[in-house]
Amino acid sequence: MTLRQMTLVLLAMCAVTTPCRAELVADGIHLLPGRFVRGSQPDGNTVIIEAPDGLIVVDTGRHPAHAQAILDFASRARRPVAVIVNTHWHLDHLGGNPRVRRAHPGVRVWSSDALAGAMTGFLADYRAHLEGALAQAGLDTSSAATMRAELAILDQGEALAPDEIVAAPGARTIAGRELVLGLETRAVTAGDVWLFDPATRVLIAGDLVTLPVPLPDTACTSRWRSALDRLDEVDFSRLVPGHGPVMTREDFARYRAAFGNLLDRAAADSSSTACADGWLHDIGPLVPADEHAFARILLHYYVDNHLRPAR
Repeated sequence: MTLRQMTLVLLAMCAVTTPCRAELVADGIHLLPGRFVRGSQPDGNTVIIEAPDGLIVVDTGRHPAHAQAILDFASRARRPVAVIVNTHWHLDHLGGNPRVRRAHPGVRVWSSDALAGAMTGFLADYRAHLEGALAQAGLDTSSAATMRAELAILDQGEALAPDEIVAAPGARTIAGRELVLGLETRAVTAGDVWLFDPATRVLIAGDLVTLPVPLPDTACTSRWRSALDRLDEVDFSRLVPGHGPVMTREDFARYRAAFGNLLDRAAADSSSTACADGWLHDIGPLVPADEHAFARILLHYYVDNHLRPAR
């Protein structure tokens, strides 16, 4: 995948939805759904967990409006944001870190150490691509604004980075609440953190699970499949994906089977159309009919540019 292709696909992903509103997932756990805005990049889901020492915010989105929704929630709750946990380094999951840090100076950010490598590798290449594209004549105003917004996130540097490195899985006391952290290496990214709350049996999966399709831009798909097997061993009742609505355990079983079938079809050299048809059949009602066209656009791209080369 070239960086130009990546940018075009991400722009194609954009669609108009209503602004995010907090949804109650379980007692003390709230979802601020990620949203897609035409002409811009997506925001991942944010989960806010109430804890004795303040709020735990899992992922902060990309755009200022999404980060502001987090701050508005904290203001209404009259609670400080004590901890941010970033599930991974994609900009639509940590781009709001600087804004939340400024509003809550005592916040501590937890994540894997994978951002450092991305900043000198994938994201450095992405920056160079954006700067080159902006220097070209004829770039439309909307695309230029989107690219400048991406550079503004990258310019935040250390404000994006973790204070606490999640180097191994296990139980943790975070802001006074007992949680279990998982760590998957070289799955969706070099380091993907997931969280399980035993009190409510809610699992927060980050981009290990996404709808309407898996998003393998930076993934190792074989290790990703193994990571889903490990998630299946967790005693959860509800799962919050990195993008898309909350899932039941039965929904996740359907997703996991559809994911495996998608990889198998791509490895067998099925056409991208056949892969998309198979995914939509297998995933069933988890992707509504009005999202099928969008899902097909993404799957045609990802099958041809990511899933087959990863065989």
